[in-house]
Amino acid sequence: MSNKEMLINAVEGEEVRIAVVQDGRLEELYMERTSAESHVGNIYKGKVVNVEPSIQAAFIDFGEAKNGFLHISDLQPQYFPGPERKEEVGKKTSRRDRPPIQKCLRRGQEIIVQVTKEGIGTKGPTLTSYLSIPGRFLVLMPGMSKLGVSRKIEDDEARRAVRKVLEELTPPKNMGFIVRTAGVGRPKRELQRDLNYLTRLWNQVAKKIKSDKAPAELYQESDLVIRTVRDVLNTEIDRIVVDSEKVMQRVSDFMSIAMPRAPKGLLEHYSGPEPLFHKYNIEAELERINSRHVDLPNGGSLVIDQTEALVAIDVNSGKYRSQADAERTAFLTDMAAADEVCRQLRLRDLGGVIVIDFIDLRDRNHQRDLEHKLRDLLKKDRARTEFTRMSRFGLVEMTRQRMRPSLKRSLYQDCPHCNGSGLIKTPESLSFDVMRTIQYALVLDNVSRLEVTVSPVVGQFLNNRKRRLLVQLEDQTRKQVLINIDENFGADEVRYNAVDHRGATVQLDARVQQPVHLQQRQREQQRRRQQEQERDVARDLDREDESGDSGEDESGAPPQQSDQPAAEGSPEQAAAPQQDGQPRQEGEQTGEKRRGRRRRRRGGRRRNKNRDKSAQDAAGQPGDGQPTQDGDGEPDDDGPPDEADANAEVETAITEPDAAPDAQPQVAETASQGAWDWDDDDSPVALED
Repeated sequence: MSNKEMLINAVEGEEVRIAVVQDGRLEELYMERTSAESHVGNIYKGKVVNVEPSIQAAFIDFGEAKNGFLHISDLQPQYFPGPERKEEVGKKTSRRDRPPIQKCLRRGQEIIVQVTKEGIGTKGPTLTSYLSIPGRFLVLMPGMSKLGVSRKIEDDEARRAVRKVLEELTPPKNMGFIVRTAGVGRPKRELQRDLNYLTRLWNQVAKKIKSDKAPAELYQESDLVIRTVRDVLNTEIDRIVVDSEKVMQRVSDFMSIAMPRAPKGLLEHYSGPEPLFHKYNIEAELERINSRHVDLPNGGSLVIDQTEALVAIDVNSGKYRSQADAERTAFLTDMAAADEVCRQLRLRDLGGVIVIDFIDLRDRNHQRDLEHKLRDLLKKDRARTEFTRMSRFGLVEMTRQRMRPSLKRSLYQDCPHCNGSGLIKTPESLSFDVMRTIQYALVLDNVSRLEVTVSPVVGQFLNNRKRRLLVQLEDQTRKQVLINIDENFGADEVRYNAVDHRGATVQLDARVQQPVHLQQRQREQQRRRQQEQERDVARDLDREDESGDSGEDESGAPPQQSDQPAAEGSPEQAAAPQQDGQPRQEGEQTGEKRRGRRRRRRGGRRRNKNRDKSAQDAAGQPGDGQPTQDGDGEPDDDGPPDEADANAEVETAITEPDAAPDAQPQVAETASQGAWDWDDDDSPVALED
């Protein structure tokens, strides 16, 4: 016969730990601290803060730091529009038959809610309007009708016996009750006593609903000790050991009311010099409870990795080998792993989506036996669980109800150095990042000196392996770089301090922490050089236009004058066809150059107008069929551009770097001076696109 005990270790005002031990093996663990008191089960009178039709949910202010989340599936029919509807116990209205939440709730409306799950991370608590107050044998559900039996009672004969007893009870109107597993086999008198107690408790809550203003707390669930004794204590537990006299007195008072027929001697007080959990070897078990590796009795092992929304459990055979064959080895390992997996889920309080990677089983009978064992083991779990059949890859997917953060999240916090990943960069990798950041910061115009503070191991790498490159960067940029070493810095901790020529601190942007590739900086410099070249070309064209309009040729000499009609270079002669072998005159060549320049400017002007028109179409501005206007407000035409228009259009094309490809000639990008990368042998290498 197995020996099962409940151990209660309480530090008044700080922490309470409850362990359920069976034959010296830790089976269940419950922990609660005063600094992180649980709100699950509390009932509040809240106020609707916001209604979100896109997610069919509402956010409720119920008096805590974070607003609660209420989904339409957790809204009772009494809040639905139209005639009032009642639901029976166990027959909840389906999602498709519910109206939109925006037709049920409005901002500022008061609503009675209950916390079903604590907030995790940035998420607020999960709420429901389906209220429930648990008792010893029954669960009260206001606003429901009829009586029901817990789904965990799967024995048909036991269910029929419980329903027969329920028919003899006299519940009040508009009250639903569910018989818990602890109520199986109990006489009618005990069930009626529990029903009367819950009814009186709800009457007190109903009075607060009428008198208190939202947000307000209407009902507070019992503390961890009373909850655990109420929900976990059954006939299988032989003894309750408590190391605190005050806690023992509270448990005794509760048991005298809720369990008057409990056997004498069930509750004991421990006053030994050795701590209670050390005496029963629980502390050693708690040290291993959050380990990533869990050893199995037969030599196998489990690897448990926990993320925010998923838990992955890998089963390894380890040193275990069966005398039969590989299939037998895999089957026995998986059966031993199933027992330990269910135990670890309870101890660590893991919830959400859980994926178990068992060793592949080819025999379908073995797979069925494993699934049946998982089902039987999960019945012991108080949290709701569901799992699928084993896939052909040996995976079993399951979900477990998560009511609060896992035990690991309650005891530990993320490492400030690795941010919970368990990995940090090597000194060499971090040194490369620092060098890239230094090179980026040195090309900034307002940075005159850069100070970098790193850990000793990274500082040694930079001062020894990268000293020559640092000196080269200082010579090229004429700026100073200082490498400081701080013994208190972490292995991957880096701090940058940039100052200008006056000694004032320069705020570096976020890219210093995550440096961009230096080629992007090179492209920006190349674009600026290209714009300067185009400005020089535009100035040369303007000077040539001025010289052509003054009647001078390229050499600066005035054209020759002649009294003869149709002299060389006159318009008549220019219009006449050119004879083969006859040389062109200087006046004709100058006029043709001038016309060529005007054609080029006119072509550039058309390209600019097409670009502006495309930009207007993309921005939804008037474009097609509407005349554009110049700066003076007059409609623009397609006539020959004058000198001012040409200059303005050239300036526009230059000052807009994001123009269309046809508005700017493409120039091949080259590595700018001072932009270098480095390889393992510390020799600079020019960057190329």
